Amino acid sequence: MYTGFWDQIKNAFTQQGNSLYKILAINLIVYAVLLVAWVFLSLSGAGDIYYAMRSYLMMPASPSYFITQPWTIFTYMFAHDRFFHILFNLLFLYWFGLLVNEYLGSRKLANLYILGGLAGGLFYMVIYNLAPLFSDVVDRSLMLGASAGVYSIVVAAATLTPNTTFRLLLLGPVKIKYIAIFYVLVAFANSAGSNAGGELAHLGGAAMGFLYVVQLRNGRDLGVPVQVVGRFFERLFSNKPKVKVTYRKKNYEYKSEPLKKGEITSQEEIDRILDKIAEKGYDSLSKEEKRRLFDFSNK
Repeated sequence: MYTGFWDQIKNAFTQQGNSLYKILAINLIVYAVLLVAWVFLSLSGAGDIYYAMRSYLMMPASPSYFITQPWTIFTYMFAHDRFFHILFNLLFLYWFGLLVNEYLGSRKLANLYILGGLAGGLFYMVIYNLAPLFSDVVDRSLMLGASAGVYSIVVAAATLTPNTTFRLLLLGPVKIKYIAIFYVLVAFANSAGSNAGGELAHLGGAAMGFLYVVQLRNGRDLGVPVQVVGRFFERLFSNKPKVKVTYRKKNYEYKSEPLKKGEITSQEEIDRILDKIAEKGYDSLSKEEKRRLFDFSNK
């Protein structure tokens, strides 16, 4: 049964295996809260309180400032304060996130977003403290937005399936590898401009997206720490069904049906592999299952 986009958003936190909609929902909720706070505080003449509150969510370039609020390396990637900023970020996250979710599954998509955001924030901080251009502004520079995580997912999708085509307004069909290359070049060209912090974060996120897929193909999942933390919070806030033990025993049948070379990889087999990844992690796959997954993603 088809479920609409807004229904998915509304039910994002009551369903499993839908990291894409959880990430979208968190960004929308934070944006709505900041928007309401800005309107009411500005109308009451307390706009300075809003900007002070927002700064506790933003990633600082100064290491000494960052030490006092280290949580910002996570919160900044879910916060926006401009409509078109969040609009374009979430559109690209949705379009390219659907591809990543199809080929790698929900957990890997969450890994890419979080690791891309972390890489983007750290790259922004490092360059701002090393490049002489930013020496006068490093102590007061702050950054927010999902762009680094989004770039990570965009580049990862283009690395996984470069010849997938999107139909763009006015341009027609364009392969996503060209879309990714274009946006990375734009970020690089603007990395010394007025929005240098954001553009540097884009580059850090893009590099992580490429590296993640390359390492995944080599059998190494850089997102294992993210998955460990994610599973901890899932267990902490979810009620475990009584039938879970029985269900998990049935899933061990994966080992009794190894895939054979020469067989045609079907969507049913890919779904089974993705289910196995969601349940036990990428490292539980056999070499043949990993080969099948990536062969299928490059069709």
